[in-house]
This record gives sequence, structure tokens and C-alpha cells, in this order.
Amino acid sequence: MTWSQLDWNALDRLRTGFLSGSAAAGPYWQSSSDLASYDFTYGARIGWKWDAVLDELRVRSWRPSARTVLDWGCGSGVAARRVLAAFGGSDHFTQLHVWDHSPLAVDFATAAAKAEFSQLNVAPAPSDILHGLAPIGLLIISHVLNELNPSARAQLDGLIARASAVLWVEPGTHEVSRRLGSIRETLNSSFNVIAPCTHKGACGMFLPEHNRDWCHFFAPPPSEIFANPDWVKFGQRAGIDLRSLPYAFLALDRISAPPTPEQLSRIIGRPEHFKPYARFLNCDANGLNELELLKRSDPALYKQLDRAKGPLIYRWNREADKVHGGEPLT
Repeated sequence: MTWSQLDWNALDRLRTGFLSGSAAAGPYWQSSSDLASYDFTYGARIGWKWDAVLDELRVRSWRPSARTVLDWGCGSGVAARRVLAAFGGSDHFTQLHVWDHSPLAVDFATAAAKAEFSQLNVAPAPSDILHGLAPIGLLIISHVLNELNPSARAQLDGLIARASAVLWVEPGTHEVSRRLGSIRETLNSSFNVIAPCTHKGACGMFLPEHNRDWCHFFAPPPSEIFANPDWVKFGQRAGIDLRSLPYAFLALDRISAPPTPEQLSRIIGRPEHFKPYARFLNCDANGLNELELLKRSDPALYKQLDRAKGPLIYRWNREADKVHGGEPLT
């Protein structure tokens, strides 16, 4: 696929469906051209979100022990391809199953994965995986919460119950993030929560004083797209800010979890910067707290918070509600 081959009319139709909510009514792919155009544009943006999540999981020293993968609600299959590439493709995994309510999407995702990972066994998910009792290795879920009816949600819950690990990425909106956080609360007792959490306790987002907050982060898009007139045209036509890639996610592992460093904290959303200080919502074992970093107390860290392009995870040394310094988790 190249920019000259894009089906702009299909992209416009898909965008309208996503914004109106009609995408939840059923399969919206009309042709393989729809999927190819989507994968090249919107799919690339989803891929950049997955890259940010996978980078964080490497920083946290986590990798899946499972050798098989199920991409449920696969769409164009970009999420599975990113996950496979991050953890070694056929050097680590033996099988990728894909499923979507659209047969066109299943065919596209299968072909795309086979083209990129020729040594891997890639196939549509069989009935015993989807509806039986067969165990599931790594379950991949991407951008589906807005499209699930009660039947589909029940099927997904059944799959999660049989998975050894789950990687789940969603848009970073208030509504979707809090729905994903509610799911985290129901699974906290049966899985190790690898990320984004910095602790094993209940999520502080659901305390009354944090009703307006939500757990979300921003992925950095490749810098070269801002000098690419085709990406600029796409952003203008789609009405999106190419600089902003908000996402929410969960990484769960039933079998094992890397040790969580003491005093691990993360910044929710983005810091606000003022001339003498930075202010941000901080999540750690003490809960959610609004903290301030005085510029004079740690100029280097203040500058780093201002320039950081990805998730902000730190080991803080703090007293009361003032941050006196921090060490990036690298």
C-alpha cells in the first residue's frame, strides 16, 4: 500500500462510523481495500500505541511465557504483528490465531501476518479456541470496548478466563479508560497486573475524589511524519491531531510477574508546566496524588518531564506532597 493507492472514500466512511458509534452495529469492512487503507493510516497510529506499551513492558523486564497467541477482534491485525515483532516472532511463538466478526478482516490479518512472519503458523481461530475449553496462551485485545455487545463481551470474558496472559490496548478517553479500569479490578485477584499499575492494590481512580480523572498515557508518533505532506493531509482530512496518541492499557499475566521496584511511581496523562514548577497526577502504592516538582529542586528532572515523549515512570524520593527528585525507570 502507498499513499497514492489509498481509498480516501473508505477512510472517510470508516471515520464517520467510528465517531457516530455505528461501528458497534456490526462488521464495517466492505473490501480488502478498506482494510489495507485503514492499516496504512489509522492502523499505523494504533501500532504506535502498541509500540509504547511494548517498550514499557521491556523496561519492566516482562515477556510472555506463552508460545501461542490469539488476536481477538483483530481488524487488520496490526496489534498482533507489533506483539510478534517485539518478542521475537517465530523465534518465540509457534502459533498465531486471529478472529474478527468480519471474515474480510480475518483474511486480511492472516495474510498480513504470514507475509511478515513466514515461519510462523498463522490461521483463523478454530472453534475449540473460541467456544471450547482449550487453554489460550497470550490473548491480544485492541480497540474493541466501544464495539462490544453483551454477547461479544461474554465471549471475551470467557477467553480471558482461559488465557495465561492478556495484553489489552484501548483509546485513552475518559469513558473507555475507566471501563478498562473496572475490568482490571475484576481481574486483579486472578492475574498479576504487570502494567500500567505501580502496585497490586485497588485502583485509586475509583475513589470519589477522582471521578474526573482517568488512567491514560500518550504514545510518541514517529517524528518524521510531521514533515510528510501525506500524513499532514491525512490528519487534516481525518480531523485528528497527529501529535496526540492517547491510550489506556492493561498487561496481565497469570503465571508470573517481574518484581516491582520499590517506590515505583508513574505520571498519569501529561504534566502541567509552570515557570517555577511542574504539577502532575502521580500513581503509586500511596494512591493517586497531585504532586509538584519545583524547578529549582531538580532542574534536570524538570526539564526531562517537559521533554519526555513517552510514558513517565519513576522511582521518586518525596516528602509529603512535594517531589524532591526522581530517577527514571530505564
